[in-house]
Amino acid sequence: MPSSYADLFHPDAWYRPGEGARYVQLSRHIGRTITDGRLEKGRQLPPERDLADMADVSRVTVRKAVAELVDAGLVEQRRGAGSFVMGAAAKTEQSLSSLVSFTENMQARGRVSTSRVLARGLFPPAPDEMMALGLSPSQQVARIDRLRSADGTPMAIERSSLPSDVLPDPDTVETSLYAVLRRTGLAPSRAIQRVTAINITGENAQLLGVPENTAILQIDRTAFLSSGRPIEFTRGYYRPDIYDFVAELRPDGG
Repeated sequence: MPSSYADLFHPDAWYRPGEGARYVQLSRHIGRTITDGRLEKGRQLPPERDLADMADVSRVTVRKAVAELVDAGLVEQRRGAGSFVMGAAAKTEQSLSSLVSFTENMQARGRVSTSRVLARGLFPPAPDEMMALGLSPSQQVARIDRLRSADGTPMAIERSSLPSDVLPDPDTVETSLYAVLRRTGLAPSRAIQRVTAINITGENAQLLGVPENTAILQIDRTAFLSSGRPIEFTRGYYRPDIYDFVAELRPDGG
């Protein structure tokens, strides 16, 4: 066993009082060491008892931490052999400067995209939807929440809202929202996006297959028609371990 393991798993390296349960912090720490390359693909994790001794936690804590890493696809448990690092998933690049759907982005990279609808329907608008879409409380908003995956790997959760006259029937959206909007001549021509780093918890963490309190990217997008009318507000949660967002900067000529 490498001597560096003692420092890597020492409580000083990962535990912070008041920042969550020990198994959550340990799982998050091991996940970071995998994504940043300190634990290479194929490397075997220390046996449960040894890891518990080094981390100064119970074996139950280690077991729960490793289970979260298995659920996130970062660690594989082999019967009779132990736990092995699977490595960080290959990252997918997404431009912040072009208005392209998740489906189209995956197709352009030769990947098979799938969408699992989590919820959809027509509802009274929430305050943030009224603000973004310029709606009154008496109007309705079409919502569609989807888990977006590529080649079977969960990559993003997207929760989209549109005025009901733009999308009167959310059930028409099977895979690509923008494909439906193009068919009706209501595809957006520009968008404004705001990127924020947050720690994901609860059901959203489970859907993305990452440990509780994992740092992810939240992107709020408001899309507009060429007339200037806002027609889409989407809040997306994206896994930064497999997603890279890239923006092209150009001189403004001033």
